[in-house]
Amino acid sequence: MPGPRISLAQLHRATGATRPAPPTQVPFSGQWRFDLQQVDGSSHPTVADLSECLFFSPGDGRIWLQDQRMVLMHAEALGGLRRELIETMGLDKARGLLTRMGYLSGARDAELVRRQWPDAEPPVAAVAGTRLHALEGVVKVEVVRVSYDAATGDYQGEFLWHNSSEDDEHIAVYGVGGSPACWMQTGYATGYVSTLFGRLILFREVACRSAGDAQCRVIGKSVELWDDPQEDLRHLQLGDDGADAEPAAAPLGPWADPGNSGGQDPTLVGASSAFNAAFHMVRRVAPTPATVLFTGESGVGKEMFARSLHRSSDRASKPFVAINCAAIPETLIESELFGVERGAYTGAGASRPGRFERADGGTLFLDEIGTLSLVAQGKLLRALQEGEIERVGGTKTLRVDVRLVAATNENLREAVRQGRFREDLFYRLNVFPIHLPPLRERRDDIPLLMQHFLHHYRERYQRDVPGFSQRAVKALFNYGFPGNIRELQNLIERAVIMVNDGELIDVHQLFRGGEDLGEGVLSLQSPAPGDSGGRLVGAPNRAPADTTAVPGQTLEEAERQWIAAALRRTGGNMAAAARQLGITRATLLHRARRHGLPIGRSARA
Repeated sequence: MPGPRISLAQLHRATGATRPAPPTQVPFSGQWRFDLQQVDGSSHPTVADLSECLFFSPGDGRIWLQDQRMVLMHAEALGGLRRELIETMGLDKARGLLTRMGYLSGARDAELVRRQWPDAEPPVAAVAGTRLHALEGVVKVEVVRVSYDAATGDYQGEFLWHNSSEDDEHIAVYGVGGSPACWMQTGYATGYVSTLFGRLILFREVACRSAGDAQCRVIGKSVELWDDPQEDLRHLQLGDDGADAEPAAAPLGPWADPGNSGGQDPTLVGASSAFNAAFHMVRRVAPTPATVLFTGESGVGKEMFARSLHRSSDRASKPFVAINCAAIPETLIESELFGVERGAYTGAGASRPGRFERADGGTLFLDEIGTLSLVAQGKLLRALQEGEIERVGGTKTLRVDVRLVAATNENLREAVRQGRFREDLFYRLNVFPIHLPPLRERRDDIPLLMQHFLHHYRERYQRDVPGFSQRAVKALFNYGFPGNIRELQNLIERAVIMVNDGELIDVHQLFRGGEDLGEGVLSLQSPAPGDSGGRLVGAPNRAPADTTAVPGQTLEEAERQWIAAALRRTGGNMAAAARQLGITRATLLHRARRHGLPIGRSARA
């Protein structure tokens, strides 16, 4: 049995610590400014509120920050890791890696605050990030000034950092140098505030103890307000030795040159661990001639990754030729791939090369390769094995030097077992498989993607759209995106067309195509008078049929009854019960254990 959980607040009470007065909500009036005296101890959530989310479960060796598992580590051990990264990877790459690590941590904390305090206005919730950073033992944050304009979405802030753990460890090893060293902290601030506001907000350390300054000072601004954000953006990107490295986190602003191809922006955008893992794989295989197979759901960007692979290879100066196998009729696929000689069939009035010939020396990308017929698969296999092709109706054998990249959204192994895909071709293609994660597994990238597509379509349609309302931000972060990045792109393109110039994009302009927002996931409430943002509430739409209110029943008893009923209805399935209750599985697990309810097999029994 897992051990009991002890909250930080319980530890405080056990040691006689006093709790601050209950928090009060700070009113939000569109343009928002504060100083430290106005927010400390008065805005929601307070340090005491946040400490209630921290639980120690020594019996099963876990620490929880609400439903997120945490680890208590020695700062000196992190300092040792930092030193090894710097000495093995170099200062610049180590800085980028630690910045992205901090970004992910900040994004996670922002998601926690949004779930726990859904009614808190973003500027007020932003203050919670400073308190969480201190609660986690990283740094004490002093707010100097912050301003936020809801009409334009512009954010500017200045902060002082005291007792930075990163500085302590960096100075202990390298002494005082000439540049700032609070890399993870800067990434944390960028990830936290960007996730909270749904747009990229960059933080830069302008003074640092590691650089000889008396204290650390950091400035945060919306990316458009920086004159020179390239260096900051570069540290959110994957490092690459190549001169023409494709950015992982795209330059998101008017200074960017997306290099449109056919009206589609080929820039890859992302900073999440799932995205970076796939991107590392692309960079590793790019210099080789190996065949690459991209797998993943429809809309995850397989062709974008394939183009990035081509641009990073030694074939970058040669053609990149793409073909969607699902869009070509079976009777024409052979002529499309291998070409046709004049008179080969009725209507073939001229000879023309196929995709293999056009891609000679370069890269051939075959999308939806799982839709090829068995006959076409056999001919493709021979071309790959021999490096030779013959045009339809021709007798001449042509040598081709092509690097093949394929993509599919179905399980080819299962297709092989069902006899729909040739086993020998599968193993020929599966030399270097790369799985691309769906958007729901890389939600940390949503603010970057929102900003990227907003800028792209704002420029394309010449519209004056400053950003997204907080209702829209929350809706996008809670939406399941069955169509992945392609769907997000379409939603934002639609909204840019629908919204009036000078107005923020709202929910009704995004979701008007019959999208399933999910029962109990998003309850969109109309804004109250004077509340321009409205709010989103994640909660079940009605009480379960097998629960009834009991006079005199406490909140704890009612919660236990609801959870027990949900577990009975789902046969002990924790994930399904959590969905019915509108909470996460980890939260349900924690609350079920707190109430002493059976879990897993015990619940099913």
